[in-house]
Amino acid sequence: MAYLALTTLFDSSSTQPFLAKPLPCMIPSSRFLIASPENLPRRGSPMAYWLFKSDPEVYGFDHLLAESDRTTGWDGVRNYQARNFLRDSIKIGDGVLFYHSNADPAGIAGIAEVVRAGHPDPTAFDPESEHHDPKSDPASPTWYQVSIRAVKAIDPPLGLPRLKEISELAGMELLRKGSRLSVQPVTEREWKVIMALAGGKPKKKQG
Repeated sequence: MAYLALTTLFDSSSTQPFLAKPLPCMIPSSRFLIASPENLPRRGSPMAYWLFKSDPEVYGFDHLLAESDRTTGWDGVRNYQARNFLRDSIKIGDGVLFYHSNADPAGIAGIAEVVRAGHPDPTAFDPESEHHDPKSDPASPTWYQVSIRAVKAIDPPLGLPRLKEISELAGMELLRKGSRLSVQPVTEREWKVIMALAGGKPKKKQG
């Protein structure tokens, strides 16, 4: 007997939502269910939305599309505020705007969804990794990641100059002067505006 979580996404080629690949999130035992916290969907609160920044020369949306199951762990984040979002706030089913930084122009290149919530970032413990942190203890991890799956490329990307022209996005964290966080919250209204610009159907809010 399997217990599955299904994430509803949009399909830009259809007016009907489609169901993503079922996500195994609970493993039943003979008397009770055992589930890892990072594999449980958000409970008791609406889904949230985020923007993740990445240098496309290092890891762009095309790289994510090429991954097995179009999925990767969002590793290498070494800012405490961004870490807190990854560890404490981002949950399965949340929407992600994949933002190409250091591009010409920088912009939103794709849409993804969270398929595994915060769990220790293995690169922190790997001496061969450029993100290795010798002070990070596996017994009490400092750095966390989430896993995301590609949903839809935005081609051409929504460039930063274009985003700045949209009055509904004036308060967006991305557009705030001096904003440098690589993981940023996005409001539901901002998400809907960007979905409209990208030609996609917004993911439905879950209560």
